[in-house]
Formats: sequence, C-alpha cells, structure tokens
Amino acid sequence: MDAPTLGRLQSSRRWFHRGLVWWTALTMSAIGGVAAPALITVPAGIYLPLFRTARDPVQVAVNAFQLDENPVTNAEFLAFVTAHPRWRREQVSRLFADSSYLTHWAGELELGPLAPADAPVVRVSWFAARAYAAAQGKRLPSTAEWEFAASVGYTGLNGRTDPDLKRDLYAWLARPVASPLPGIATGKVNYFGVRGLHGLVWEWVEDFSTALVTGESRGDGGLDRDLFCGSGAIGARDTSDYAAFMRQALRSSLKANNTTSSLGFRCARDAVAPLSSSSVIVSP
Repeated sequence: MDAPTLGRLQSSRRWFHRGLVWWTALTMSAIGGVAAPALITVPAGIYLPLFRTARDPVQVAVNAFQLDENPVTNAEFLAFVTAHPRWRREQVSRLFADSSYLTHWAGELELGPLAPADAPVVRVSWFAARAYAAAQGKRLPSTAEWEFAASVGYTGLNGRTDPDLKRDLYAWLARPVASPLPGIATGKVNYFGVRGLHGLVWEWVEDFSTALVTGESRGDGGLDRDLFCGSGAIGARDTSDYAAFMRQALRSSLKANNTTSSLGFRCARDAVAPLSSSSVIVSP
C-alpha cells in the first residue's frame, strides 16, 4: 500500500473513532438505563444558616428555583468532555483541575469499571462543574439553595425530625467511600422530589467557600468573595447538626481546582415563573 493511501486510511479510522466516541457518549444514558435529566422546582422559602456572624442576617430568603432531580452522571459528563475537549483529562489546565481530575475513568474518553455510566461523576473541580452547567444553560446552586432543598425529609418539610432520613444520612457519613459508586437510582427522593441530596456524594455549590448573606448570590456585587479562602463564623445555630458541620468543613477546605473521590455536583437554574408567596416555607 502506498503512503498516500495509507494516510487516507489512517485518517478515515481516526474520524470513525471520533464519531464512535461521540455516539457512545450521547447514547450512554440510554444504555445505562439513565433517564433524561429532569428539573425539580423548589418553592421559595426562608433558609436558616448554620453559621452566621454578627453582620449576617438570621435568615436568608431563597427565591423559587429549579434543581436537577439527580446529580450529574459519568455518562452525562462524558458527553460534555467529548464535545468540549479542553475539559478532557489529558487536556485540562492544572489551574482548573488538579492531578486527580477524572483519574478513576479508564481513559480520556472511556469510563471503565470504576466509573459506571449511571453513577454520579466525581473527581471534578468547581471550574469543570461550572463549565458543564453553563453548557447546559444552567448554573450551580448557591449554598442557600442547596441547603434549603436538602433541609426537607422524605415525607415532610422538616428533615431534622425524619428518623429515616437521619438514619440513612448518618449511616452514609460513617461508611468509607464506595468504589465504584452506586448508580443514581439508589438515591432516595425527598419531599420536594429531588433525589440523592444525602447519601450519594458531596456536591459543589456556586459559593462553596463564602459567607452567606442573601439567597441570591449573584446580586451581592459588593461582597468580598475570595473563592480560595474559607469564611469564618463565630456562632452556630444548632451545634447538634453534625451533618451540616461536615458540609461546612468540607466547603471551607476546598479550592476551586480540587477534585476528590466523593465530590460531584448537580445543576440549577432560576424558576421559569415565580411561585406565589403562599408557597414560601421555612427550613428547619
């Protein structure tokens, strides 16, 4: 075979491989039995922060918003990095993701046995999570939004008094991180209809390392928001809420390019239409 013919054959094989990878990424959800991403509307409410300083409000207003029913899966993130090469494992800048980024995947565009298609994607940085959300026309939830959505129980508004939720949550906190992680279908649905906020993975939030001031973080233009410095607090609302302390400690320890084996994310966006004031509820 002459050199020009061999070159054309090799080029054809490369394009065929790229097309196969793209098709695999787009259909991985169906193959893995994962439903199309669904958004749950969380009603407006009042969030009572665990930590506050003397300058912070006692309560935080949270506007109605929409939150992904499930955390983002490996299959969904594979489709994203296939379409956006700069976020692939071998190409991403270390400024935006540390050396552990997607290291549990079998290859740059291959999931493998440690990353089931329907399991939550982990080892992703805040930068990567934000980029994924933006590509979907969404954003990351704020701390106030995430905590408010996670404050309810399985069957009622007060998660603090739900014995089944407390049992599952503290059992999960006591166990080592599973490898591979279970599929998102194993997560339980809470009162709002959001699945697996507790018991699957920790999750990135937009303002992961800043003090809470309002429920609309994008409106706080005058705040000093240093994403690389954990915010301090001089008091806690409830010293018995161990799980909330764990989440606060994790967020305060993170840098935006960090990746860990138990940290994933889900996306949010503003509610399509504001809900009536009668729907406003107060987190426990």
